[in-house]
Amino acid sequence: MKVLVAEPLAPAAQEILRAQSGWDVVIADPKTYQQHLADSDALVVRSAVKVTKELLARAPKLKIVGRAGVGVDNVDLDAATEAGVLVMNTPGGNAISVAEHTLALMLSMARSVPQASASTKSGKWEKKKFLGNELRGKTLGIVGLGSIGREVLKRAKPFEMRMVGHDPYVSSHTARDLGVELVSLPELYKQSDYITLHVALTPETDHMLNAQAFAQMKPGARIVNCARGELVDAGDLQKAIESGHLGGAALDVFEVEPPGEAPLFGLEPVVATPHIAGSTEEAQEIVGVRIVEQMVEYLTSGVALNAVNMPALTIEQYRAVGPYVDLAERLGLFLSHISAGNSHTIRLVYCGRLADQNTQILRNAGLTGVLRRSMEHRTNLVNAMQIATQRGFRVIEQREPSPLQMDSIRMEIESEAGSFSAVGAVVLGRPRLLQVEEISCEATLEGNLMYSKNEDVPGVIGYFGTVLGKNGINIASFALGREDAPQAGASHPLTAISIIQTDEPVPDSVLSQILEHKAVKLAKRVVLGHGGRPGTEPENK
Repeated sequence: MKVLVAEPLAPAAQEILRAQSGWDVVIADPKTYQQHLADSDALVVRSAVKVTKELLARAPKLKIVGRAGVGVDNVDLDAATEAGVLVMNTPGGNAISVAEHTLALMLSMARSVPQASASTKSGKWEKKKFLGNELRGKTLGIVGLGSIGREVLKRAKPFEMRMVGHDPYVSSHTARDLGVELVSLPELYKQSDYITLHVALTPETDHMLNAQAFAQMKPGARIVNCARGELVDAGDLQKAIESGHLGGAALDVFEVEPPGEAPLFGLEPVVATPHIAGSTEEAQEIVGVRIVEQMVEYLTSGVALNAVNMPALTIEQYRAVGPYVDLAERLGLFLSHISAGNSHTIRLVYCGRLADQNTQILRNAGLTGVLRRSMEHRTNLVNAMQIATQRGFRVIEQREPSPLQMDSIRMEIESEAGSFSAVGAVVLGRPRLLQVEEISCEATLEGNLMYSKNEDVPGVIGYFGTVLGKNGINIASFALGREDAPQAGASHPLTAISIIQTDEPVPDSVLSQILEHKAVKLAKRVVLGHGGRPGTEPENK
């Protein structure tokens, strides 16, 4: 396992990586990391390195990108997903640092700290010019009550400020517990002396603070932005300050970074810092340690915490559904071998208590199994749903919750040739087949299998053993199933299935011999071993 650290990382985080047995940890920098991409399995970045489609193409072995921080603007998520590369971040890791910087900027505006410092250092003594304002008694409007917004709230309370907030994803009950009054955006603009932004960049929030929003604000209001530069229309902000309608602005982020000599910087009521709100020694250590801990957890046990481009699970959720991830993938791979025709629909049915869990990752696992056999492109939990959508598959999930029913997954593939189904469960910690094409048959879902359908007549089982033995193929296990007997009067033979586990894959030539028996209607090779890529099967009767 090769882990490439492309940007500065806290020493404590580096030690966690080096402590992993057999891991090759390369500590590079934004100027030298590219020479190590070709054989790297994992990449750690902050904000300087841009993870683009071109970079991903140069890193064919890459499994995961860890962003030591919150924003993933420097990562092409679509390209990473298409390449099957997991992206994870560390939300909340620098929340306290950003919250403290927000308060520092508010105090800087209230007391003209940067201007007074510059004046005094130049030899002036302008006490009257820098008459300030207290935060006490002022109204603070917080847009976004996530982890950072809540930390701002906590730290502003001792200043005896009145709090109003806007967040459509926070309930009134939660707001009461936090001690903030939830209001609409226009009302927040109208009431607030200070407005601080702590929301993600979305189509709805892009340039949310514009001329129309500024016109709704009370005279003298001041703006703080430590979130995303694109949230504020810089031209409209400049006009609102120049007109005297706004009392000032403090900005740590900009639409273009670095912003160069922006016109806003010529205005005395504007305080600007170079995107340093989250840049404290404590925050950098926290996010560094967290991201490598998450990456180690994923690379060693498959638990994806704070995943950005795939269904993420908490530790508790993973304990509940983790064993079924392998089951779902093996069911999908099994069905991809035994189905016929061009598939158009994939259905997953979750039964028992499993139906009450977060099953998105099980869906992706099942799709991975179905798609993996027929695609040269790497298919995994990250990109399976995207690939299935691109290929025009209809993906359906259904739930049949029952505390009395065994936890199991039923998977079906529909094509113009018919419907093919299998049911599986986790038995004693291992994936097991319970049913195939409506016929009960408990069998292993591991290694090399031969799946067959035949008329239930004497001699077929012995014939299988004879053919396999004659060709030197050892049988590890043999499972049988037969459809339920029809009502009295029916004369046609019943259909039987067999699932034979062998020590090595059954060659095409042997499958052809199996099919020479007139009662055998289908014989398929199924390869479920780790990394196995099956060959083609002969035509069946």
